[in-house]
Amino acid sequence: MNIISQVRLSEIIGGFGQILPIMVVGDLGVDKYTYGTVNRISPEAPVPVLEVKEQWHQLGLAANVTNNLKAIGVQSTLCGVIGEDYNANIFNDLMLENDLDIQGVLQVSGRSTIFKERVTTKTQQICRVDYEMTSVVDSECQQRMLKHIGQFVDQHSALIIEDYGKGLITKELAGALAQKVHESEKIIAVDPSRTTHPMCYQGVDLLKPNWVEAQIMANKLGYHETNLETIAQILIEKLKLKMLTITLGGEGMALVDTRISSKLTIIPTVATEVFDVSGAGDTTISLIVASLVAGATLEEAVWIGNCGAGVVVGKKGTATVTTQELHQYHKQIAGKLNC
Repeated sequence: MNIISQVRLSEIIGGFGQILPIMVVGDLGVDKYTYGTVNRISPEAPVPVLEVKEQWHQLGLAANVTNNLKAIGVQSTLCGVIGEDYNANIFNDLMLENDLDIQGVLQVSGRSTIFKERVTTKTQQICRVDYEMTSVVDSECQQRMLKHIGQFVDQHSALIIEDYGKGLITKELAGALAQKVHESEKIIAVDPSRTTHPMCYQGVDLLKPNWVEAQIMANKLGYHETNLETIAQILIEKLKLKMLTITLGGEGMALVDTRISSKLTIIPTVATEVFDVSGAGDTTISLIVASLVAGATLEEAVWIGNCGAGVVVGKKGTATVTTQELHQYHKQIAGKLNC
């Protein structure tokens, strides 16, 4: 199978700056990276001693989708919930530093802002420390969020639900969002959580699980299947999807666009070097949705998302990709795929 042509890639990417903003709704948080070297084992316990060389913060969870959209020249509005705590201050500062809109972010007393710290060396991640609250947000908060989002929907070209299973995305909220977006005849896409029941996503246009998530979702729907095509058909039929993409890690990505055919297509991975997979899914869904809005077919959009993921897994931390990097990476791998 041939990769998307350079001409078509340029046409689609060139349209990013002309599309209306994309709304991103999901769990929000901060990623902290503590990077260093290990030269000895602790005398206190059989664990490595990290000599810290560098520390930094980055936007995490759904906020990384917004950051990815900005990197490719697409405006967006981020909607989600953070606490009224020290980590919320870090989150807000990062949003402002990255020139991102915070008007859709609600601060809620009684909830802590999600904070993840990754301790890494040049070659591996030693551990991750999570500070989070995963209880479902209360109905009052959900209503505030819906009212908030309702003010912005008409000015946006699509909506991405980024569900990390941290309490924001419920069946009621997802259903109400799908109804609002469909009334405006816009695209609604979901990057799902394996802990959320799949029926919460019924009626969305595009679902993008990874292979493990797809199997878990089929299981929760009452099916014990391991065949890729069968699972894809189950998800499409039960959740009334128009489009489905399943990321397969080193095996590439599978896709079905029911608007054209029920046939499942697999495109190969294009990653040449893997340093850190953190945030690769955020990059992928950002590029897929932006490409669809810019006029791409699903297959073209998946190729672009695949190239973007190939770039970011070669970077440290939850990274982003620019349109220039997409062009450069496409040229790099096109020859290897005989294009």
